[in-house]
Amino acid sequence: MKKSILLRRNANRKHWVGDGFFVSTMIHPTPELYPHTSPFVLLDYAEPKHFAPREQPYGIGEHPHRGFETVTFAYQGEVSHRDSGGGGGTIEQGDVQWMTAGSGVVHEEFFSKNFTQKGGMMEMVQLWVNLPKKDKMTFPQYQGAKDESFPRVNVGEAAVARLIAGTFQNQKGPCTTFSPIKVFDLTIKEKSVVSFDLEEQTNTLILVLRGKGRIFEEEVLEKELLVLSQEGRTIEVSSDHEMKLLVLNGQPIDEPIAAHGPFVMNTQEEIMQAIDDFTQGKMGRLS
Repeated sequence: MKKSILLRRNANRKHWVGDGFFVSTMIHPTPELYPHTSPFVLLDYAEPKHFAPREQPYGIGEHPHRGFETVTFAYQGEVSHRDSGGGGGTIEQGDVQWMTAGSGVVHEEFFSKNFTQKGGMMEMVQLWVNLPKKDKMTFPQYQGAKDESFPRVNVGEAAVARLIAGTFQNQKGPCTTFSPIKVFDLTIKEKSVVSFDLEEQTNTLILVLRGKGRIFEEEVLEKELLVLSQEGRTIEVSSDHEMKLLVLNGQPIDEPIAAHGPFVMNTQEEIMQAIDDFTQGKMGRLS
């Protein structure tokens, strides 16, 4: 049985995050939307944009998070990360940064010094992944995964999946997770038909990064995000041109959610505690 498209979101509305990330927020945790996207809380897409060279790095300065994970995909450009838990590094084209905020962390995200001085095209995706209640106060962690560490998996004869997290087609991605999820991007040759299966009763999001085609015979466009049904297993894609998709699939976390700014918890009381803890410096500071 095939899955189906429940919702479609486009990238028409954009806003700046700092001065380096001109993003479209494709999903956010509203009561109506989150049951169909859990455990994925938020997805910001910064479509390809050219930045002129300069000395002062573009980006966003220190800010806190608690109760979830941020996953940053560098499709073009370079971003340097530093956090109060001691994590940090620079991700380049094809790399992924997976930060577990857990009990609380303060971090900053700026274009790398090299990229800032040279200028160039930047394209990024940032995904927020919820943590189960039992793991929300886990110790902060940082995973920096290089492009070459991701297994490539053939999907039929016309597509290749680059597996970032979870198990797909008997291969496992290098990034570890707290709940059952799969994260991979899929490159499909032009004028091809590809199908693959995911588990029933899971939530699935597909972001169309490149190309145009059809999913379940419905036309889909570049820079469009699709939210699929939990029912069914099979996803079928027909490409008009070469397509690149980011596929997110996960077991829903069936728990209350309270989200406010940079915090994702289970109750409003926990949100207020997070604000107090940050104000009192309990999440650390960047020196």
